[in-house]
Amino acid sequence: MIRLVRALGVLIGSLVGYQIADLVRNEMLRGGGQPAPRLSALAIGITLGALVGWLAAPPVRRWFVASMMWVLHHLGGVPLRDVLAGAAGLILGLLVAFLVSIPLLGVPIIGRYIIPLCAVLVFGYLGLHLGIQRREDFLAAFPRLAERLAGRDRKLRRTSVPKLLDTSVIIDGRIADISETGFLEGPILVPRSVLAELQRIADASDQIRRNRGRRGLDILNRMQKKQQTVQIYEEEDDFALGQVDAQLVRLARAIGAWIVTNDYNLNKIAELQGVRVLNVNELANAIKPAMIPGEELSVHVIKDGKEAGQGVGYLDDGTMIVVEGGKRHIGETLDTVVTSVLQTVAGRMIFARPKALEKDGATR
Repeated sequence: MIRLVRALGVLIGSLVGYQIADLVRNEMLRGGGQPAPRLSALAIGITLGALVGWLAAPPVRRWFVASMMWVLHHLGGVPLRDVLAGAAGLILGLLVAFLVSIPLLGVPIIGRYIIPLCAVLVFGYLGLHLGIQRREDFLAAFPRLAERLAGRDRKLRRTSVPKLLDTSVIIDGRIADISETGFLEGPILVPRSVLAELQRIADASDQIRRNRGRRGLDILNRMQKKQQTVQIYEEEDDFALGQVDAQLVRLARAIGAWIVTNDYNLNKIAELQGVRVLNVNELANAIKPAMIPGEELSVHVIKDGKEAGQGVGYLDDGTMIVVEGGKRHIGETLDTVVTSVLQTVAGRMIFARPKALEKDGATR
């Protein structure tokens, strides 16, 4: 992309340099001077123009992309009815500017350029704002159009917001199933920095990290094959600084996107900066069947817990079960009774006691 932009800059610079050199040489001929040979003058103009174009192309591209992203970010939340009303007002303002400028074209010096430019700016600005302010009156003349636009605006607000995936939610894998069911609407974007982090994890020396990274790449490949809305987003140089989480938040703010994650810290950081977050753990907790004290569970104890005598097991969905007095039963499957449930954004934790202990307590 950089090479293409520089090549385009060189081409445009060469053409501009050619025209300027030819214009300067013709002016010198009219003045009676002795200009340089035509080929030499044109060669110098083309060379200087190409050099300026080569140097100026990257910063001009960055400025253009940043400007367009700023415009899209601010226009993304504007209802379609406001856009149409503003466009109608702008067209009317430009028409008035054209009609006003015609009789003033004969004014010396300023009549040909300055007056039409000022008229376009003034009446175009007034027409745009007048159209937006009077949009209800404008749409009242077309009630069926107003009704359709209102419905489309509601639909676009739900479906057009881009969703940025972070590394943790891709490795987790549940996002693939969620997106396939249609609950996640709008374009799904994976920033290039997130893809690079997945590649680094997949190339790690630690086998566990390497397996997690490869799982994330497999999940992403699966999503791209089944859904055309999943795209790799090429970030600009301004967003490729700092840690991946910070880049993700800056990018989300710039393009008006939501972040999809199950990282608790990223969730809080993004919310503090005004970025909306869709937390997969919150969704999973919301749809899990409620566990109440006294309910019986069959748990396979696989390791000891943090507190003395505790054993830890897991449900099929990954929920941690802390079994009081379960350390002595590591490697066994116990019938337990739920004593309490701890629900957090990071997940759910269930505390239980062996059913045998409950019976002993009741007998006593």
